[in-house]
Amino acid sequence: MVIDEVVRKVRRRLRRGGRAARAKVAHTDVEAAAAPATPGLWDLLGPYIPTDHARQVNARYYLDEVMSGQDPPRRVLDLGCGAGNSVDLFRRHDPEIDWVGVDIEDSQEARARRRTDAAFIAYDGVRVPFPDHTFDLVYSSQVLEHVPDPQQHLREIARVLRAGGVLVGSTSQLEPYHSMSYWNITPFGFVALARGAGMQVRELRPGIDGITLTLRSFLGRPSGFDAWWETESPLNSEIDAWGRETGRRAALVNLRKLHMCGQYAFLATRETADA
Repeated sequence: MVIDEVVRKVRRRLRRGGRAARAKVAHTDVEAAAAPATPGLWDLLGPYIPTDHARQVNARYYLDEVMSGQDPPRRVLDLGCGAGNSVDLFRRHDPEIDWVGVDIEDSQEARARRRTDAAFIAYDGVRVPFPDHTFDLVYSSQVLEHVPDPQQHLREIARVLRAGGVLVGSTSQLEPYHSMSYWNITPFGFVALARGAGMQVRELRPGIDGITLTLRSFLGRPSGFDAWWETESPLNSEIDAWGRETGRRAALVNLRKLHMCGQYAFLATRETADA
């Protein structure tokens, strides 16, 4: 298959370049060696990078983590719900979950929605049609890159979250244009936007890598790429190899993946009663 040959070529080039780069880097676990091309990135993102593992994840990772924890949320808003399929993910944890999906009426994903087994509300894309402090959790899977004003969007999320409420989801960083996307938001940019909206980022984890998403777009989105939404994508696999060969701890492997990821997942909280 053409896709297999393209991926093989990319992997060969990544490995050649990776071996040369790894030969120049001492086997030490220090911040400067973690991201030599981006001085200060660890200082900016270090507080939000997990230390337990460096696996590639998506928005469902934090959904499952929060819903499996102590005192899981009862009232959930999927903002930018599209077809509304996240309700199934929440119902696996709690069949009685109070879930509502909100999206703009003319989004292509909302227009394609056929299910009628959950509450769906259309909105103007600006003002979320609920009172302050309504929800325990807001879910936002690949939505922020499609919002004209992500800062205002996050302020609305903070407004409808109760104090201590949780925002989980994902967004794009190095992903080609898709489905009326406006932005690619860096992890550092997301931290700044969330802070400006009155929320505190707790964790950031890397998703599928940016090179794989670019190749996917260039080749017309062939189905052969689908496996890499759920398993380590090619560049992420190379970064894992770099981490093993150089003895890097999980946090520094996460840092390298976040630097080059196409998408990343986030967990944030609303700390106070006033947004």
